[in-house]
Amino acid sequence: MTDRPETDAVTAGRDDSRSLSPAVWPSTVWSSNGLDATKASATALRSDEFYGRYSNPTVGQFERAVAHLEGAESAVAFGSGMGALASVVLTFCGTGSHIVAQDSLYGGTYSFLDGPCRRFSIDVTFVDAKTPGAFAGAVIPGKTMLVIAETPSNPLLDIIDLDELGAIKGPFTLVDSTLGTPLGQRPLQHGVDLVMHSATKGIGGHNDAMIGVLAGEKDLIDAIWQYSVLHGASASPYDAHNALRGIKTLDVRTARQSSSALSLAESLAKHPAVSVVHYPMLASHPQHELARRQMRQGGSVLSFEVRGGVSAARTLVDTLSLARPATSFGGPETLVCHPATSTHVGMPPELLARIGVTDSLLRVSVGLEHHDDILNDLIKTLS
Repeated sequence: MTDRPETDAVTAGRDDSRSLSPAVWPSTVWSSNGLDATKASATALRSDEFYGRYSNPTVGQFERAVAHLEGAESAVAFGSGMGALASVVLTFCGTGSHIVAQDSLYGGTYSFLDGPCRRFSIDVTFVDAKTPGAFAGAVIPGKTMLVIAETPSNPLLDIIDLDELGAIKGPFTLVDSTLGTPLGQRPLQHGVDLVMHSATKGIGGHNDAMIGVLAGEKDLIDAIWQYSVLHGASASPYDAHNALRGIKTLDVRTARQSSSALSLAESLAKHPAVSVVHYPMLASHPQHELARRQMRQGGSVLSFEVRGGVSAARTLVDTLSLARPATSFGGPETLVCHPATSTHVGMPPELLARIGVTDSLLRVSVGLEHHDDILNDLIKTLS
């Protein structure tokens, strides 16, 4: 590993071959050399030429690349970011366990913690993570197994103090760093135990890979892998191949997108039809200094509120011509979504109101188009 993440993104995950493009191993099963060899593969950790649910050479190459970028001992991939989340929760938690999580979360994460986890009698406490000490204060010694944070948060771009999170002793700490990407921040350097990505987003970067990944200490990752084999949320070798391709351009893509996102945020903040803009590198962001301290760049996502409520938001979305109405982020095309009716639609209205997901909030995934063209498309209906 070098000290230059731009180089690491290009070289990470290479195997011993001379191929500059990773090979796709589509096989779901490999033949063995007999009963003893079969037993050895079935009982070994992460045999990658045995059965596809256990591992796959292409998926393994992607895992090594992410571990390299995160400065981790190991990583394990899943069929999606939610597959990664569910696997880590169900690896370490059972009946009577306790989880502490922030209240400003991606809607799918919240729904999993508030739904299946409670049904399995796993208690969950949601905290306002912007309040110093909120995570540590909610930990119940001997019962809390996981502390889950998301930074920057989706869709409000709240920033969690990674040093404070990493200092918590007892439970495992997990950071969803999807919006940050491994080129934007490295939570493990702050003492956090596990970092998670929906690599479908910025890591893959082309809207053609459905894949999740966790990185951390080898012993923790091996324990999660053993559960993941039973859970079955396996990553596809085709998606791993596409995500590996995305990693090679991750630095140049996110540098361009972060620059455009900041320019858009500054322009939108001055527009009379916009009441507030959320972007961590914007000077007006309440955690701007914290973001500058622990993030290398601000990322490709911003959100803003339009004056006029849901009708103004609907008008803007309905008249887009360059940007596309869609719920993902991190790809080359600019996408706009309305969180209250899409990514966060299943969350309680009172919680949405408390955390700031209003009917007038729009989330923008800034693409690779020229920032002036994106801005003109967004503001042409604003008055």
